[in-house]
Amino acid sequence: MSDRKLPAPQPNAETETFWDAASNGVLKIKRCGDCNQAHYYPRAICPHCGSAKTEWIDTAGSGEIYSVSVMRRGEGAPFAVAYVTLDEGPAMLTNIVADDLDSLAIGQRVEVVFTPTEDGAPPVPMFTPRGG
Repeated sequence: MSDRKLPAPQPNAETETFWDAASNGVLKIKRCGDCNQAHYYPRAICPHCGSAKTEWIDTAGSGEIYSVSVMRRGEGAPFAVAYVTLDEGPAMLTNIVADDLDSLAIGQRVEVVFTPTEDGAPPVPMFTPRGG
């Protein structure tokens, strides 16, 4: 993973809070005040009910691998791309940071890590196997 360059995120009005929190080591998602459903990626309108009554919440920073694929070709390879189901409910497309990518498994517990990007911009939340 250390050879792979991550482009700096480009925060906008809807995602600025997300990236500010990431800079402080906190993974935030949104929850709807009307239907009480949590959602990711950050957006102002709830994808479940269409309400504009959404609020930011801190996550536990943990979840489990729903699906994973190891990329073995291309710049920065190898690296793992995965859907992680957060403990709060939503699935998040992300990368998995691990020494042994072949040991990753569906259902494996993971926790968030914040990976630096180019130019010292906000770090990108990724996940690593719990306890490792």
